[in-house]
Amino acid sequence: MEKYLENYKKWLNCPILTEAERSELKAIENDNDEIKLRFSSSLTFGTAGLRGTMKVGMNAMNVYTVAQATQGLANLIIKENRAADGVVIAYDSRNNSELFAKVSAEVLAASGVAAYIFDALRPTPELSFAIRELGCVAGINITASHNPKQYNGYKAYWEDGAQLPPEHANTVYAEICNTDIFDDVKKLDFDTAVADGKIKVIGREMDERYLSRVEEQLVNPNAVKAVSDDLKIVYTPLHGTGHKLVPEILSRIGLKHLYKVDEQFVIDGNFPTVEKPNPEYKEVFTRGIEIANEVGSSLVVATDPDADRVGVMARTRDGDFRTITGNQMGALLLDYIITAYEETDTMPPMPYAVKSLVSTELATKICEAHNIEMFNVLTGFKFIGEVIKNHEKSGVGSYIFGFEESYGYLKGTYARDKDAVVAAMLICEMTAYYYAKGMTLYDALEGLFARYGFCKEFNVEIYMEGVEGPAKMAALLDGMRRETPDNLGGVKVMTFGDYQAQTFLDIKSGEKSSTGLPKSNMLCFKLENGDVVIVRPSGTEPKVKFYFLVIAENETEADTRIADYRRTLNV
Repeated sequence: MEKYLENYKKWLNCPILTEAERSELKAIENDNDEIKLRFSSSLTFGTAGLRGTMKVGMNAMNVYTVAQATQGLANLIIKENRAADGVVIAYDSRNNSELFAKVSAEVLAASGVAAYIFDALRPTPELSFAIRELGCVAGINITASHNPKQYNGYKAYWEDGAQLPPEHANTVYAEICNTDIFDDVKKLDFDTAVADGKIKVIGREMDERYLSRVEEQLVNPNAVKAVSDDLKIVYTPLHGTGHKLVPEILSRIGLKHLYKVDEQFVIDGNFPTVEKPNPEYKEVFTRGIEIANEVGSSLVVATDPDADRVGVMARTRDGDFRTITGNQMGALLLDYIITAYEETDTMPPMPYAVKSLVSTELATKICEAHNIEMFNVLTGFKFIGEVIKNHEKSGVGSYIFGFEESYGYLKGTYARDKDAVVAAMLICEMTAYYYAKGMTLYDALEGLFARYGFCKEFNVEIYMEGVEGPAKMAALLDGMRRETPDNLGGVKVMTFGDYQAQTFLDIKSGEKSSTGLPKSNMLCFKLENGDVVIVRPSGTEPKVKFYFLVIAENETEADTRIADYRRTLNV
C-alpha cells in the first residue's frame, strides 16, 4: 500500500477524530488525488511557520497540525531552558483562528510552558510588541494574512519579536517530525489551565502600551491637528483586526473626520464583501471609494485581516482614484519622514533605512539625495528586524523606516514585524502635511517622479498548485540557472545573481562575488540600462513571482520595457 494511503487509513481510524472530521475523510475515499494531496506529506514548518487550507489531513491547517507544531515549539523552548519566560499567542478574524490559538495554549500549558493569550483578535504587530514587552521567549500568531478565506496559518516568533530564525525553525521542524501527531502531543483543557494560572489572558492593558509606542512614531505631532476641521479619510479593516486600534490611533493624533466602511467592520472570516481580503487589490476599495465620493475625501485606507499590511487609493487631479502601490507608498513615507525630520531639525544621528531587494530603487535614490544609508535585505520582514537588531547591538545608527513592496511598513523599534497601525497613522500624518499645501498624495507621488525619474514596479505571479506544484517551481528556477539569458527584451544582462548559491556573476568578465546575504531561492538579473528583474517562489503561496523594477523617462516607456522583458521570459 502506498504510504499516503497508509496515512489516510491511520487518520480515518484514529479514535480521537470527531464524527465531523471522520465524515470529511470518508467523503474523499474514492478521490485518490485529494487523498494524495492531503496525506503524501505534512505541511512544512519553516521561518514563516505553517500556512495551508483548512481541512482534515497532514498537509492542511487543522487542530492536529497546529497542536503538533506547538509541541515542536514547546520542545525547543524546554531545550533552551526558557519555559518560565512564556509564549504570547494572538489570532486574527479568520475561521478557526480562535480555536487554533486556544489549542496552541493548551499544548504549551501541558508542556509546562507559560502561556499568554489575547482576549480577542489583535493585529500581528501587537503580538510582536507583546513578546518584547512581556520578556517572553516566543510568540505564536494564528493568521494567513491576506490569503483567501479557505487558508489559515501559524507564525512563530522568537524573543526579539521577529519570526523564528532559520536555526530555530529547523529545530522545531525536526521536533515536529519526531512527534506523532496523535500520540505524542500533550494538551490541558483551556478553561482549567486558565483557572490554574497556566494560561494568562491579556487584553486592554497591552493595547494601551502598544498604542503609546505607536503614537511616539509621529514625526510632526501637529500635522493632523492643523487641518483636522477639514481633513476627511475613509478606512476599512476588511473584516479584520484593524477594526479597533486603527480608528483609535487616528483619533488620538487629532483626526476628526474618519468615515468607516461599516459593512467591512463586521468581523467575519468568510470576508463576505471581497473575493480576497488583500489591500493590494483595487476591488476591495469599491465601497470605500463610493463613500469617499459622497463625503469629499481624497484618500481611502485599507488594512488586511491581521493588520500588518496597508493599502491606499488616492484621488488624482482629474477626480478619479488610483492605487498607490506598496513600492510607491514606501517611497512616499520614506521621503516624508526624512523631509519632516529635516524641516523640524530632529533627524536622529547616523540615520538608516531598510528595504527588501525586490522593493523600489526609488527609495535608494531618495536616501542618496539625503545622505541616508540604505540597507537591502531578502524578502521577509524578519530580515529588516535583523538589521535593526545588529545596529542596536553595535550601538551605531538610528533606524528611521523600513518597508517591503508587499505593502508592509515599520517605523520604530517597538516591534519587529510590519505594522499597518503605525503605517495608517503615518499615512494620515503625511496626507495632512500635503493637504495643508493643497496637494493630495498622488500629487506628492508625481513630485517624487519629477525629482528622481519615473519608477515603475510590476509583478507577475505564476501559480503552480497541487501535488506537483513545488517540483514545478523548483524546475522553473533551476532551468533559468542552467540557461541564463544574456539579454532580456534586447537589453544586455550585466550581472546575474543567484541567492541560493550566494553569488553574483559578472556576465562580461565571468567573475563571481558574494551576495553577502543568507541563502535564498531567488534569481536577479541586473540589466545594462539599470533595470532589475527578480524571480523567486512565494514563501506562503504556491506561486512563482517575477518582479520588474524599471526606471524610465515616463510610464509609456516603462510599460514598453516591461512588456519586452515579459516576452523574453514568456510570462
